[in-house]
Formats: sequence, C-alpha cells, structure tokens
Amino acid sequence: MYRWQAMNVIAEHGVVGIIRAETAQQAGLRARTCLDAGLSVLEISLTTPDAPELIRELRREYPSALLGAGTVLDAAAAWTAVEAGAGFLVSPSLHEEVVSTGHRYGAAVIPGTDTPGEIVQALSAGADAIKLFPASRWTPESMRDVLAALPQAPLVPTGGVSLDNAPDWIAAGAVAVGMGSALSKGSTDEATERISDLRTRIRAARG
Repeated sequence: MYRWQAMNVIAEHGVVGIIRAETAQQAGLRARTCLDAGLSVLEISLTTPDAPELIRELRREYPSALLGAGTVLDAAAAWTAVEAGAGFLVSPSLHEEVVSTGHRYGAAVIPGTDTPGEIVQALSAGADAIKLFPASRWTPESMRDVLAALPQAPLVPTGGVSLDNAPDWIAAGAVAVGMGSALSKGSTDEATERISDLRTRIRAARG
C-alpha cells in the first residue's frame, strides 16, 4: 500500500483505534475486538510489549486492515514497525528521522504537535498528517481557528477525544480522530454497536 492510499483509508474511516496495554495478551484482545467489530484502522503503540510481533500477527489474521505503529521515536523503531507490517507511523512529537525513514520504506507518518509553529514544522518535514496532541489542551473551535490560518494541515486530534465529542472534531475540520480503550470496552457485539454508531455520526458531521 502506498502512503497516499493509507491516508485515504484513514480519512475515509475518520477514526484510528489506538491499542496500548500493559501486556501483549491484553493488547491482542483489544485489537481483535476492534477489528472484529468493524474498525479496520488500528495503531499499535510500541510501548506495548511485543508490539511488532502483534502487528505481524494481526496482518496475517486481518489482511484487509490498515495497521500502524504508535509512539515511534527514532529511525530504528520506524524500521522495526514497517518491517513488521505497519502502514503508518505515529509519534507524540516531531522526529524528522521517523518521517524520512517511514517515507523511505513506504509508510505514512503522522507526528504529534501542540502549537501552530510545530504544525508548520511538521508540514515542512513532510508529514502526511499531523497528530494534534494532546487534544485535551484544545477545543474543536480552537482547532478550527488554526485551520483557518493553515488550511493545508491535515489534523488528527488525539488524547482527550471521546465518543461524545469525536463528531465535533470532525465537523471542525479534522481528517480523523484517534481514540483508545473507549472503543474496545465490553463484548464484540457491544463494540460493534459503539463503533458503528460512531462512524455514522462522523459521516453525518462531514455533511
């Protein structure tokens, strides 16, 4: 998959499920719950034990899913994630070596930023999209103000996005939102209903 194809999938879905857990078993359970519930874009945080191996397993089990790696902080981690099958890389901050390494091997890269100046730096570094992190420091309205000045910035608010306010971020101009454990709680049936409802509201928020 090319970088632009990965970004198209992320934009189409409107939500990236973030998987972070203290054990590989917990992470695998949460990831499979989301995937079985119909959420086919997942970011596996590299803070999770054996995250690259989990990405490999999920790639084999769910070949049509788009899997990415999160908390990618350097070139070595970027290569490890891409080699495991990650189609996109996410960082909490901007690391230009992650951008260049990811692009060299065909992965889209979404670095984290928290100010308009950092957003411009990420754009200059070639970011495919920009993680607005933590989104809890922002509001949809303040993000809309930034996009009025930087309409070329594809923003993905993460950290503080809830099931209730996710559509507000999309309506304010976000390409997608990043969300964690709220998506995978409960049974697969419960997660399916929750994710289906969220995606319906995201589509409505786009008009």
